[in-house]
Amino acid sequence: MSLAQTISNALSDLSISENVEILQKFFKTGKGEYAEGDLFIGVKVPDQRIVAKEFYNKISLEELCELLSSKIHEHRLTALLMLVYKYEKTKDKNQQKEIVAFYLKHTKHINNWDLVDTSCYKILGRYCFENQESKLLENLSNSKNMWEMRMAIVGTMHHIKKGEFELTKAFALKNLHHPHDLMHKANGWLLREMGKKNESELLDFLNLHYRNMPRTCLRYAIEKLDENLRQDYLKGKI
Repeated sequence: MSLAQTISNALSDLSISENVEILQKFFKTGKGEYAEGDLFIGVKVPDQRIVAKEFYNKISLEELCELLSSKIHEHRLTALLMLVYKYEKTKDKNQQKEIVAFYLKHTKHINNWDLVDTSCYKILGRYCFENQESKLLENLSNSKNMWEMRMAIVGTMHHIKKGEFELTKAFALKNLHHPHDLMHKANGWLLREMGKKNESELLDFLNLHYRNMPRTCLRYAIEKLDENLRQDYLKGKI
């Protein structure tokens, strides 16, 4: 039995059938929805983290590919959790570069918002920041694929944590008129995080652009502001 199959069996043992329908509705797997056809087996994320921590240092990238290419959502998320643990635990630059290359090679399997948000800034974002390789995120921001575009903006979370905001602002502007609400939510979330780190940066950005921002993006971005100021933005009084 392969290690990937052992992990798959461990996840099956932790599955809760009653959760499957709930997860399929929550992650919009119905016909015509953004995750049409995605399959769930009902494993809670904390349980997936336990499995990932047990096996991440035993599984190779080649074996990880088997899980990451699975049709089952929990297999892909657990694979990405293991990839994050691998990246975080190694100080070897060559290994880090190999993990980043693996991630970029398999973006087609990182095809839901939780998969993107759990992994991209901890791997791509950190790598780009520490190695001054912003071009990797810029390339993703130019993609026609929504999940890759989301990787770019969410990937800047690491930059925000380090007090650098230019990429976040650039990608948010690039995505301003994206047709999908999931991009508006991502943009607003990252702008809100920028504001938590440096409120004046957020206010300067909002004052220039808030009238043209989709409502969802604006609501996410201003969520942590003073209530009176928040209402002024919502009512267009700034």
